[in-house]
Amino acid sequence: MARKHWNDLSPRTKGVIVGAAAVDAGLRAWALRDLGSRTTSEVNGPKSLWQTGLLIVNSAGVLPAAYLLRGRRQPAVQAPEA
Repeated sequence: MARKHWNDLSPRTKGVIVGAAAVDAGLRAWALRDLGSRTTSEVNGPKSLWQTGLLIVNSAGVLPAAYLLRGRRQPAVQAPEA
């Protein structure tokens, strides 16, 4: 099967690809900004590994979503002082 080139794709397919890339870029930017604002103790796993993965790995939004859902630790709730 011959590979298709960008000009061979339908307008709908081009739109889906551009939309998916935009969602991935947005999730990646959100995850990197969030990661930068957290301390090492607020991240599940090595912070540098998350950062490297988010910058290098092309995962179609899966890696940023994984970080946002599972890579962050919730801050400990402190009891109100009396």
